[in-house]
Amino acid sequence: MRVLVVNAGSTTVKLRLVGDDDELAAERELAAPAGSASEEQLGNAVAALGEADAVGHRIVHGGRRFTQPVPIDADVVASLRELTDLAPLHQPKSLAALDAVGRLLPDLPAVACFDTAFHARMPDAAATYALPGPWRERWGLRRYGFHGLSHAYVARRAPELAGGSPQGFRIVSCHLGAGASLCAIRDGRSLDTTMGFTPLEGLVMATRSGSLDPGLVLWLLERERLAEPELAAMLEHESGLLALAGSADMREVLAAEGRGEQGAQLAIATYLHRLRAGIAAMAASLAGLDLLAFTGGVGENAAPIRTRAAEGLDFLGVAVDGAANRAAAAGDREVTGRGAGVRTFVIKAREDLEIARQVRSTIGETSA
Repeated sequence: MRVLVVNAGSTTVKLRLVGDDDELAAERELAAPAGSASEEQLGNAVAALGEADAVGHRIVHGGRRFTQPVPIDADVVASLRELTDLAPLHQPKSLAALDAVGRLLPDLPAVACFDTAFHARMPDAAATYALPGPWRERWGLRRYGFHGLSHAYVARRAPELAGGSPQGFRIVSCHLGAGASLCAIRDGRSLDTTMGFTPLEGLVMATRSGSLDPGLVLWLLERERLAEPELAAMLEHESGLLALAGSADMREVLAAEGRGEQGAQLAIATYLHRLRAGIAAMAASLAGLDLLAFTGGVGENAAPIRTRAAEGLDFLGVAVDGAANRAAAAGDREVTGRGAGVRTFVIKAREDLEIARQVRSTIGETSA
């Protein structure tokens, strides 16, 4: 089954045609600075990719209802629109792409695959906020987690690279890109993650603040009288590395740090402080650590971040081999240092393969 994977991001729409044996048959990336590509652009790109047998859409938020991939119909689309308030920056873009591709390929079965679904069965202790029960029930206040498609792929791929099956491995998956999150995985299942009710919680990111004292947010609203839209825009788009170093691009921040620029030095130190603390917290949720995996644009390409993160985690048994870690190797690879008790891998982010797998499984189950 050839699966057309549609991934609508903040400024691009990525299209990939994944073949029967998980080979990447073709791909296109469309600029979508206004939030969605034009239907003409999409039509030309889809036609250029070649014939598909099914479509898989990455949907950021599945709420409490969607905890596994589902065939797309009118009822599902209506429910996804109702979840827009939980992911106002991401959900509309996914739905716009879903609508457009649906009009272009009306006869193909389509499946919605959710970034939140991998975390839907986290233990209650990891998913629960200490808030009044009526609030949690009425408004669905819980830690949903995100990047689940990437973490789910790592949950399968890291054990393969280690020569085993998912059962028995304790894995911390580090998805480090413009958005960043960690996931504690045991036996192929998410037990904890750093993002929560929204993708703002957790690590320092390119333009997002990561976790904040809620009292600080209240202080800004009440004392400084910041308007809610202004505050939301600042936390989403003007914080993180950008706020500290003047750039959201990790390559530029590392270069500026090397030149001795104080803002960049603080940005990298803060980024690494949160990253190391988060990895240790995920290891604590797992009661130990067997495999550490770096994925995403920063995780795959920023060797200094991997090196310096590992230097602060030697008490967990983490160490990376300097030469292997610095090598400009493409694809998945092991970078474990000599004598390390934890094996460390660099894994190319392949949400497309995870989505294709989920589409095949869902359509197979539906047609059985």
